[in-house]
Amino acid sequence: MSTVTEFFPDGTPIYSWFYDTHIPALDDMGKQYVLTDYNILSDGKIYTKEIQTLIDTAHENGGGVIVVPAGTYMTGSLYFKQGVHLYVAEGGVLKGSSDICDYDVKTTRIEGETCKYFTALINADGVDGFTMFGPGTIDGNGLKSWKAFWLRRSWNPKCTNKDEQRPRLVYISGSSNVLIADLRLINSHFWTTHIYKCDHVKYLNCYIYSPAGPVRAPSTDAIDIDVCCDVLVKNCYMEVNDDSVVLKGGKGPWADEQAENGSNQRIIVEDCEYGFCHGCLTCGSESVHNKNIIVRRIKVGSGHNLLWLKMRPDTPQHYEYIFVEAVEGKVTNFININPWTQFFDLKGRADIPLSYADHIVMKNCRCECINYFNVKNDDTQYHLSDFTFENLEIKAKNDGFSPEAVENIIVKDVNVCLDA
Repeated sequence: MSTVTEFFPDGTPIYSWFYDTHIPALDDMGKQYVLTDYNILSDGKIYTKEIQTLIDTAHENGGGVIVVPAGTYMTGSLYFKQGVHLYVAEGGVLKGSSDICDYDVKTTRIEGETCKYFTALINADGVDGFTMFGPGTIDGNGLKSWKAFWLRRSWNPKCTNKDEQRPRLVYISGSSNVLIADLRLINSHFWTTHIYKCDHVKYLNCYIYSPAGPVRAPSTDAIDIDVCCDVLVKNCYMEVNDDSVVLKGGKGPWADEQAENGSNQRIIVEDCEYGFCHGCLTCGSESVHNKNIIVRRIKVGSGHNLLWLKMRPDTPQHYEYIFVEAVEGKVTNFININPWTQFFDLKGRADIPLSYADHIVMKNCRCECINYFNVKNDDTQYHLSDFTFENLEIKAKNDGFSPEAVENIIVKDVNVCLDA
């Protein structure tokens, strides 16, 4: 545990919780409910009802841990309750059904809105201390829905993510002191993990994957953080066919006034490795307010964007005190700030709400990219101020640097080498 006081970008101290990376042992989790002890078998059958009954039984008897042993066990939507945890053993696979009929439709949170939609494979709501961990795999089994999505998109280019009905892999809401550790989380139909209105959440040593080919896994974000505070993502590998860590929070012309929306604050992503992804850290496309965000000591294999601020012209947004440090790797855009107009809808509002991004720091990075500074100046939609670029070694096809796009920009020891 660190004895050096560190600070969030606005000067708030980073407190001790962020330095505690302890992962409990299986024996620490109470009574073990091993699937095979309850005639839940690795035989290709769907055992949703039986596994849910086991979760309910554990809850009614004071808690414990559901253990997925070696083998592959099929299920639809599961709902974890207070005191009940999930452990996937070495060689164990909890595998989601490929049939959407095995997932319930309930009021949930998706794409910045509270609405009726399909629940996830793993769900937990209003729990304290939920832990899902182990060296095994949770496999969404999403190939069938990926193919269906692209087939539908070929017929209707305007079809949305929700038009092809598909579940997320993990959805945790209204919960505190959540730990997701050591797991392989792969092949989600839709977003891989989504946390909403949670606090004190840790992702430790996870492998999060969905393919970019031969069949692209659409909108399979690794980690969607939605109206949450105090989140640590550490020592994770993320390779997905969309954004790796993306900050959500609401969308729409009055999103900042709606109780179901809100801020993400005190988020640290550190010591992680990225394979292919669209955004290493993305603010948007459904986001209202993000503050005190740190991304540091990461390696990127082939990301499209290192820092991506999506500025929705139909949503009031404020992205502030974001700190990116010690990044090495290859990206298309070192920084990307542009209007984001996908499914634009002012819903009758006459004016475009003004958005802001300020106190953005990027320092001590060594990156190869196509575009160093892909930032559009659009003062009719948003205002950018107080950016700092320091100690950067950038090899780029295009520089693109335009200091007039940002009010009060500081550039110190930045070397951009153009690679023709």
